[in-house]
Amino acid sequence: MKRVGLLLKVKPDLIEEYKEHHRNVWPEMREALSRCGWHNYSLFMREDGLLFGYVETEDGLEAAVAKMDKEPINAKWQEMMGPFFEGIEGLPPDKAMFEIEEVFHLD
Repeated sequence: MKRVGLLLKVKPDLIEEYKEHHRNVWPEMREALSRCGWHNYSLFMREDGLLFGYVETEDGLEAAVAKMDKEPINAKWQEMMGPFFEGIEGLPPDKAMFEIEEVFHLD
């Protein structure tokens, strides 16, 4: 299992709306993530909108995103979420996530 950390930046004026959407993630989206091997997926956000995500996958982030590309619900979710992020230049958020290197893990 690979542990992956990722970063994105939510626009400050959309933080509360972003949080609301994530309190109510569509059941079909939750099922697709699970089916595609996204384990222990968590999102954390600073007050300024810096978003840190953590996920465990069998084959890493790129493979996990590729599996989600085959899920019709993912395209709808990414389209809805796109406007919430800074600096993604028209990319769907799942293609603009910046993966960060793991430097320590306490087993």
